[in-house]
Amino acid sequence: MTERWTPSSWRKMPIQQVPVYPDAEALEGVERQLAGFPPLVFAGEARRLKRDLAKVAAGEAFLLQGGDCAESFAEHSADNIRDFFRLFLQMAVVLTFAGASPVVKVGRIAGQFAKPRSAPTEKVGDKELPSYRGDIINGIEFTEEARTPDPRRQLMVYRQSAATLNLLRAFASGGYANLQNAHRWMLGFVKDSPSSGRYQELAGRITEALDFMRACGIDPESHPEMRSTDFYTSHEALLLGYEEALTRIDSTSGDWYATSGHMLWIGDRTRQPDHAHVEYCRGIKNPIGLKCGPSLTPDELLRLIDMLNPDNEPGRLTLICRFGADKVLEHLPPLVRAVKESGRIVIWSCDPMHGNTVKAANGYKTRPFDLIMREIKGFFDVHQAEGTHAGGIHLEMTGKNVTECTGGARALTDEDLHDRYHTHCDPRLNAEQALEVAFLVAERLKRERAARTVPHVAAAE
Repeated sequence: MTERWTPSSWRKMPIQQVPVYPDAEALEGVERQLAGFPPLVFAGEARRLKRDLAKVAAGEAFLLQGGDCAESFAEHSADNIRDFFRLFLQMAVVLTFAGASPVVKVGRIAGQFAKPRSAPTEKVGDKELPSYRGDIINGIEFTEEARTPDPRRQLMVYRQSAATLNLLRAFASGGYANLQNAHRWMLGFVKDSPSSGRYQELAGRITEALDFMRACGIDPESHPEMRSTDFYTSHEALLLGYEEALTRIDSTSGDWYATSGHMLWIGDRTRQPDHAHVEYCRGIKNPIGLKCGPSLTPDELLRLIDMLNPDNEPGRLTLICRFGADKVLEHLPPLVRAVKESGRIVIWSCDPMHGNTVKAANGYKTRPFDLIMREIKGFFDVHQAEGTHAGGIHLEMTGKNVTECTGGARALTDEDLHDRYHTHCDPRLNAEQALEVAFLVAERLKRERAARTVPHVAAAE
């Protein structure tokens, strides 16, 4: 590893999961253009997210991170962004009330366009072409032209991300995030859900709390914080040329920040300590995520933590665990113990999606809802047993009524998958399934909170 970090020092390191562009000159031209574009997010916003995440690390807040497996050019619309944001707000209301603590909202959005692949090529019949690596690199159509990496796609990603961020900021501060709205939407879900009885009690208690606040004069009109919210963006920092072009020095601190998103993460396939992705991420001051899979050993994790967060800064590093329902109880405890014993400050977040992908009998990739919930339950159980706390969840989800994951309250089956299977890559929870996860996680948060020792404060005489 190089001693002196620069935004381009990753170029001297081995690298995986990157495309080979046929026109190097065109690639350099696009990267030069991007380097002159305005930042998508600001250093001050990234610092604010880090402060919020420090509360998560201390057990004073909960991290909700989620969104598309991979954004696409075809599905970019105001309606899709609105529905996603609305779902996020509903989930946050449920989790906030259950945990009696703030929820830090981080979307997989406005930058999540690149995808690691298990193989560099794919074959259909006798034809073999480069794998689809996300719309920032190539097209999903199975043609030689579409699958050839095109650097101009990075310019389209920048513009779509800017437009998405513009709308998200308007939603977050312009009144759409009104707490009363989010609760009304959530009540609609409870009313229509086949499992409504299970969620009715919590929904009723939230209604009572809001009615009480209104009676006390605490409403969105008199308290602006009730009609706005903080919402942050995140994506996997996979295409490092794009990330480098949008890496800027903060004029107020002199530090380097990635301005492509508030939080970036390193994938399970690119977390080699002596490779390019770790090298790039160690130098930026944004909050960083690290995907942790079954092959990660405690020693390697401690080494990565020391490289990515050498100052042991609260809120800097989130460990996003993705083991699979059958492996979480085996692989997570040794990692938790090693980190706890070393005194490292991290956030433990559960990604129950990527370790639970299966192929249905009809050929569709899917994720059974019961496996997703089993991994979440195992995640909480491990932290309870080890004396640590579950810090967050990381979901692939959409605000649309798709049929990509089986199970849930409506008991989607393999036969239902073809109805509305719209994903370009991995299967996502639909809006109902995602909100159902929020209610079930809320139950665990409530139990976890009740189990914590609360110091008794004597009443004043």
